[in-house]
Amino acid sequence: MSAIDEIVLSPDPRLKEQCARIEEIDGSVRRLAKRMLRDMYAAEGCGLAAPQVGELVQMVVIDVDYAGEDGHKNPYVLINPEIVEASEETRPFNEGCLSFPGILVEIERPRRVVVQAENLDGDLMQYEAADNLLAVCLQHEIDHLSGTTMVDHLSPMKRVEALASYQDALESGARPGETDHD
Repeated sequence: MSAIDEIVLSPDPRLKEQCARIEEIDGSVRRLAKRMLRDMYAAEGCGLAAPQVGELVQMVVIDVDYAGEDGHKNPYVLINPEIVEASEETRPFNEGCLSFPGILVEIERPRRVVVQAENLDGDLMQYEAADNLLAVCLQHEIDHLSGTTMVDHLSPMKRVEALASYQDALESGARPGETDHD
């Protein structure tokens, strides 16, 4: 099975689950982080949450700087991440998701967020991002940890349209990492 084949696709019920806090950062947590980074890079994604690989724990990996095979890698591993501050001002952003291959949807999210999380050494870290892909990615991946996917942010009509497009994309062979599939 390839790394891309390990990515959980909607409507898998694990994508709707509340994830458990990680109480101890041990070898299994480090192996999961390594696997998630491998899967994210294989699918050319910029973020991946543990439930997207079938693990119902609070961990996300993000790398918004990666630009393909020869690109520089700058990965973040966030354990038990929490948005501690979010601006009231929002902005739209076209989002894709490795668990919804073949579609992009426009989501309105806070422009600026501050996130606290532990790293793999157990140190509490703080990440601040505004008006960029990192701000969107942090929010998108942290949503996954509470069972919220990008289509949950859409109006009922837009959700129906997005899910129909997603179904068409799957039937056309869309794979994780593809955001436009005709």
